[in-house]
Amino acid sequence: MDYLDTLRCFVAVADAGGFAVAGRRLGCSATAVTRAIAALEARLGVLLFQRSTRWVRLTEAGERFLADCRPILSDLAEAEQTASGAQVQPQGLLSITAPQMFGIQHVAPIVLGFLQAQPRVQARTLFVNRLVHLLEEDMDVAVRIAHLPDSGLTAMPVGALRHLVVASPDYQARPGAPQHPQGMAQHRAIAFSFDARAAAPWKFGEGLVGQPQIAWISNANEVDIAAAEAGLGLTRCLAYQAAASLRAGRLRIVLAAFEPPPVPVHIVYPAGRRAPAKVRAFVEFARERLAAEPVLQGRGLVRGGRRSVLKPFGPLPRAHHAQIAIK
Repeated sequence: MDYLDTLRCFVAVADAGGFAVAGRRLGCSATAVTRAIAALEARLGVLLFQRSTRWVRLTEAGERFLADCRPILSDLAEAEQTASGAQVQPQGLLSITAPQMFGIQHVAPIVLGFLQAQPRVQARTLFVNRLVHLLEEDMDVAVRIAHLPDSGLTAMPVGALRHLVVASPDYQARPGAPQHPQGMAQHRAIAFSFDARAAAPWKFGEGLVGQPQIAWISNANEVDIAAAEAGLGLTRCLAYQAAASLRAGRLRIVLAAFEPPPVPVHIVYPAGRRAPAKVRAFVEFARERLAAEPVLQGRGLVRGGRRSVLKPFGPLPRAHHAQIAIK
């Protein structure tokens, strides 16, 4: 086993969490994997893994070495793909991540259409409500709903999402329906929290803050929407999360005049123009379709197809370098 194969073996063990599983993935025996790791540790003069009869874990030195190995192997794979034509013809496994609800509603149909158009490409999607690091988790493309600070990643803007407060028509018709954020304290609300523990303050435009009485905290936007439809109280959400309920008349937007600025949506990917053909093709395919989504342009949130209470957003900026921030 040459040195590059040994590095691949090391990364495989780190990813698999065991020698036997890594061996099966690499098509070799657990004994061969064990010997390769031992030889690598001897060469480096450090212990890369802590071992027991039940588990294998990276040491601190192993974690640092893994972080250094991944880009080396990635660059090598890219060079091999370039030589074999993968830079020209979309092919191979494409890994895509997005926030869970947005991924299911808007990204999954795009992936399906792309695979139908590109039979030589296979897809892996990870739709989760947490930050996914592209390089560390071997993802090719991410859809991010966030303000992104500058970095070496390329970010393609596709629109923005309004941050709404919504309520059922029945709740809105009750006496004392909210007219200003300062009056929120007398209202019940359903709040979202990633850990279902503490709800963040309700911030509005121009620095206004209005804090309702939280009747329910959940870690699922679908739950918040359903509870608001049932009349339990107000809920705060991004426009796409309530779009179907708004168009069906089950929810209505309240306090629209006090909305904070919309949250931008980007397609994020590494390598820019040097990205493999499968990535470049998917980014363009997804950009056209996401940019055509009415909800990403501030429209399509009123029953009967009437115009939104806000003007559509202006033209999208060009792609820029950005860092993954939040989803």
